[in-house]
Amino acid sequence: MNHPFLDLPPLTAERFGSIEQRVAELLDTRQDVVITQGEALLPLEACIRSAARPGSTALNIVTGPYGTTFGHWLRDCGAAVVDLAVPFDTAVGAGAVAQALAERPEIDFVSLVHAEAATGNTNPVAEIGEVVRAHGALFMLDAVASVAAEPLLPDAWGVDLCVIGAQKAMGGPAGVSAVSVSERAWARFAQNPAAPRRSYLSLLDWKERWIDGGRQALLHAPAQLEMLALEACLDRIADEGLIRVTARHAAASAATRAGAVALGIAPYVPVAAQAAPVATTLRVADDASLVVARALAADPAAPLAAGGGALGREMVRVNHYGADAALPVVRACLAALAEALAADPSEALASAEAAWAAALH
Repeated sequence: MNHPFLDLPPLTAERFGSIEQRVAELLDTRQDVVITQGEALLPLEACIRSAARPGSTALNIVTGPYGTTFGHWLRDCGAAVVDLAVPFDTAVGAGAVAQALAERPEIDFVSLVHAEAATGNTNPVAEIGEVVRAHGALFMLDAVASVAAEPLLPDAWGVDLCVIGAQKAMGGPAGVSAVSVSERAWARFAQNPAAPRRSYLSLLDWKERWIDGGRQALLHAPAQLEMLALEACLDRIADEGLIRVTARHAAASAATRAGAVALGIAPYVPVAAQAAPVATTLRVADDASLVVARALAADPAAPLAAGGGALGREMVRVNHYGADAALPVVRACLAALAEALAADPSEALASAEAAWAAALH
């Protein structure tokens, strides 16, 4: 018996290339785009291992757990690493980045996470990119949680390596990701004798065998399901309109924050302008894991989670991305949290609806 998810014809090089072009259009970039067959940690690690080497110095901006991971990879590659860490409930400022670069003029690589879904903050990439560009360093951006949730303009912001994934605001699977690569970045990779080659981590293999070859022959058999799902995500974003998609995420963030405050719950990121539209994190007085367990008992479908690691006792995360960036989902989360806290949800729901309407006005 034929099955639509199993009996698929091979994905052609032409179809693969057309999906790459559509990702480039989503990012409004003229840089090369490489689609990688795996979760976004694959291109993130590939970028770092292609660019970092002994003798290089990296500024690693840490505003959440992924920044910590980048620091480990950079050190593994032999780079000297300067960590610029800020509290996870805030964002890094361009002034702090400028100061760090001025203090260490040898810095030639900067890594930053745009939005941290795990902690609920987002960073001012446009301003930071201007500072990094003036310094002359290569700039890598993890935009997995920000793509389609907030403005993302790698070319205009001077981003040399912009990594995205389909699993958050794009509303797709975790098994496919992509990276845009500037000419400066390709040149640096080529000059690095330690850059991966003949490896699943090798971006240079894609450059030399796929891009320079005119996108005629793929390096390996692509994952059809993930590629078709990515194409469907791009279709859905195009149908709704990217501006509308990002506005919907901003409205979900505003509504969740307003409703939580009405319940007496403080946002983990107190400054709204520094809060990521992809997820809202909240501070709770009780053990967060118990609050979430009680909330999910009331509504098992609510996209709620306790914070990871040490944050598991104090942070509740409301994941409002993709299809869940919707007022009914926000209402369901607030109602479940009210049930968990034995609180009346009526004021929270009214506040959320008013904030949603104001954000989309």
